[in-house]
Amino acid sequence: MPALTPVLLEDAFVALEPLTPDHAPALEAAAADGEVWKLWFASTPAPGEMGAYIAKALEGHAAGLMLPFAVREKSSGEIVGTTRFYNYVDDPRRVAIGYTWYAKRWQKSHLNTACKRLLLQYAFETLGCVAVEFHTDHRNLDSQRAIERLGARREGVLRQHKRRPDGTLRDTVCFSVIDSEWPDVSRWLALRLERLAG
Repeated sequence: MPALTPVLLEDAFVALEPLTPDHAPALEAAAADGEVWKLWFASTPAPGEMGAYIAKALEGHAAGLMLPFAVREKSSGEIVGTTRFYNYVDDPRRVAIGYTWYAKRWQKSHLNTACKRLLLQYAFETLGCVAVEFHTDHRNLDSQRAIERLGARREGVLRQHKRRPDGTLRDTVCFSVIDSEWPDVSRWLALRLERLAG
């Protein structure tokens, strides 16, 4: 089973840096842009909770289940959010992409497409995954549409699957991309990124 070793993933638009405690101040500032922790369906930590959020992500990495990243937008050089691989299993080898949030000014920009293209490429071409999963709250319609725009297919809904930050139970909508679909998805994401960033 290949280890989820910290790695820098980057292209012309974004750098996904291995998450460290040193990213906490910049991530606090990113979360403050739009107060994104107030979104009831989001996993964004509230003010003062970023250190614990990072520590928990790094515990997941130490257990071999997660690989968390800080997202640096290349044109500004700023840390603008975070994302990660999680739920990594070896047989059949698959992983989920999630825990993704961005400063408000970068939402609905080219940034998410760039990040997901890098993550999917690493999952399929380096980790050798047969499938990559995406999960989102059934009430988060923006997230569902964003995942569908990546070329992922909706698989179904896990009812009363997990707790939201406010303690209520959520239904989780599941999507995936499989290895045989990756060449077409890769071409689609390249075209989409060229259009969005152009």
